[in-house]
Amino acid sequence: MSAWLSRTPPAGWWLLSIICLESAFAVSIRIPLLFGQESWVSMDGPGLIPGLFAMMLIPAALHAAWHLGREQRRERASASETAHLMDTILSTSREWVWAVGADGTFTFCSAAVRELLGYEPADLLGRHCSDVINLQDLAAAQDARPVPEDPEAIWAGLMVLCRHRNGTSVALEVAARPLTDYAGRSAGFEGVSRPAVGAAATRSDAHVKARVEEMLRSRAFVTAFQPIRCLESASVLGVEALTRFTTSPVRSPETWFADAASVGLCVELDLLVLEAALDSAAGLPAALYVSLNLSPQACLDPRLPALLDQQNIPAQRIVIEVTERLPVADYVALAQALDSLRSSGIRIAVDDAGAGYASMRHILWLKPDLIKLDRSIIADINIDHGQRALGGAMVGLAAELDAVLIAEGIETEAELQAVQRLGFHAGQGYLLGRPSDRPEDWLQWC
Repeated sequence: MSAWLSRTPPAGWWLLSIICLESAFAVSIRIPLLFGQESWVSMDGPGLIPGLFAMMLIPAALHAAWHLGREQRRERASASETAHLMDTILSTSREWVWAVGADGTFTFCSAAVRELLGYEPADLLGRHCSDVINLQDLAAAQDARPVPEDPEAIWAGLMVLCRHRNGTSVALEVAARPLTDYAGRSAGFEGVSRPAVGAAATRSDAHVKARVEEMLRSRAFVTAFQPIRCLESASVLGVEALTRFTTSPVRSPETWFADAASVGLCVELDLLVLEAALDSAAGLPAALYVSLNLSPQACLDPRLPALLDQQNIPAQRIVIEVTERLPVADYVALAQALDSLRSSGIRIAVDDAGAGYASMRHILWLKPDLIKLDRSIIADINIDHGQRALGGAMVGLAAELDAVLIAEGIETEAELQAVQRLGFHAGQGYLLGRPSDRPEDWLQWC
């Protein structure tokens, strides 16, 4: 008996104590009745046994409730430990774990994306996956793999190129599986991406380089122009030259420029599309200026001044938009190169201000003649107090620098009215005129 008591767990002691107390309670009720005395608790004969039985059930019920509570606490502790472990894995692993919904937007993104693609996880949540991966490339990678018979099977070993935040391409190996809802409908995908290594990465780079070089040889692109309007008079002041690639399958300009940058051909592509844009600009009304996008690296290229001098477009009609696709390694050298272009009459603009690599540093170092505020700031500026405050601050900065402030991507009347009230000088966007590669459309802008 003593041995059994020594092994009895705390829960057993608790239950045994309750049983003893209730037994003593029942006996204290019964003993007076045996001596013909009235019990201190009124209980007739027929109700005694059920009453005692009910009393005996109480500790069992209490013990069951205690046991259930203990199991729930254990499960919560185990779930907390598992969640903590998963958080540690997701925070320290070099494998990027992600999920996208049925609409293609990111619903989950682990911390590894910071090292792989230069984004903070919060930067990608809610954004479409096509911002970091070309969907045609993904489809081609899937086509190159055997199709799983099970529709819910994992796609493994896919080699795809993703866009780094700095504009370069990164070869990743992807494993993913489709998600379905309770009704069996597609609910998106979840997967893991890791850096491609060895021969796989080399093959990807070689494939990209060959694809870019073929596009450069064939000049598989055309130039479209989009009008830039004065917000006070609605007249067209100038146009921005936009490159539209004619390759099949269709790939976005951002993808082509990112691919070219990843294999060291960014400057070649920049200069080639600039030359084509200047050739096309001969068909524009003479009163309009032509805004041309160039990376900082292309602005430093020694071939650029001669290329600009060979064109029939007067320097006073040329605006060089310094893009933010790639970081600037030497602002002093870049500022000197742009000052040399300014001396010939060319004006300088900072493109996509507020969205890219340098933002305010670009503006303060280069002191541009035109500042183009990115669409991400203009979208819903009529309802977002923070964006309006930033827009107003940019109006003040442009005034201090004696620069023209242009709102990019105006698509609604409300956005147009908001930037007009803030004091923007000019605007560009689908509401004010869509890009066109038709000379007959260009003539209507004079």
